[in-house]
Amino acid sequence: MPKPKVPLNREVLQNRISYIEDSLRSLERFKGIAYEEFHSNSDHFRIAFYDLHRALEAVMDIGSHILSRIPGARPVSYKDIPRLLGKNKIIPAEFSADPLNKMAGYRNRMVHFYGEITEKEIYHIVQEELEDFYTFLKHISRLLQDPAKFNLTIT
Repeated sequence: MPKPKVPLNREVLQNRISYIEDSLRSLERFKGIAYEEFHSNSDHFRIAFYDLHRALEAVMDIGSHILSRIPGARPVSYKDIPRLLGKNKIIPAEFSADPLNKMAGYRNRMVHFYGEITEKEIYHIVQEELEDFYTFLKHISRLLQDPAKFNLTIT
């Protein structure tokens, strides 16, 4: 007899989506400013670092939550999350292989090598890479609108 499917928890997913959206709103205020202005206030780096880290954690939490509902798709490490989301067609393979995989790698860098992260790195990500979060949210929104299309249920 097959195991009953465990539904996705809409509240958990919406909570993590809110973290990402809140963090993006905070990060957007630094977008388009000159590096000199970003650098002129040390709080800018700390705020951007925190919000970027928070958004990356929420992305990985969402991925992990979804994968925990798919038999045989439990990730062993954060780097497994993008690959498994792509393999299970939750996220398009090309997005999971590049931007999402880079996000997982940078999340690990922020956690384990936080002292090596430079102001210029964070500035570059804020200026050039935030769109990847919006793309991720678009894919998750599709899942929430029609979980059955992905062979999932939601409560």
